[in-house]
Amino acid sequence: METPTEIVNQTIEKTEDFLRHSFPDYISYGNGSFTISRGSTQIMLVVRPFNETDTCIECMATVVSGATLTEELLHYLLRKNAELHFGAFGLLFDGTIIFSHSITGANLDSNELTTSVHSVAIIADYYDDEIVKMAGGKRASDG
Repeated sequence: METPTEIVNQTIEKTEDFLRHSFPDYISYGNGSFTISRGSTQIMLVVRPFNETDTCIECMATVVSGATLTEELLHYLLRKNAELHFGAFGLLFDGTIIFSHSITGANLDSNELTTSVHSVAIIADYYDDEIVKMAGGKRASDG
């Protein structure tokens, strides 16, 4: 069963209200997706349907694009996934390394959203330099 449109729209409105207060420099794309720049990374937030009574807010940062994806690097990222408190590294279709964390949206509060955004930003901003040293590539802020 799909999430009702009204629940998705309520989550989008609530998310934008919190962003307006905590991250006034955010950009809205008008479709439930938002971008926030922090440090050397950009965080994308996307409100998605989840189940019949809830939504999901995915908080994702591009960490490094164009890195050489060696076995050593991939093992490093998997080990970090096991060590970090929440969220995980992943790969996009083009080999871009991302870090993402998702939270449910129906009962979203400002502290939860702010913590998710800050945590994803801090982790991506730290590990982008480590990954570039190890495997080359560009951070989000490198253009």
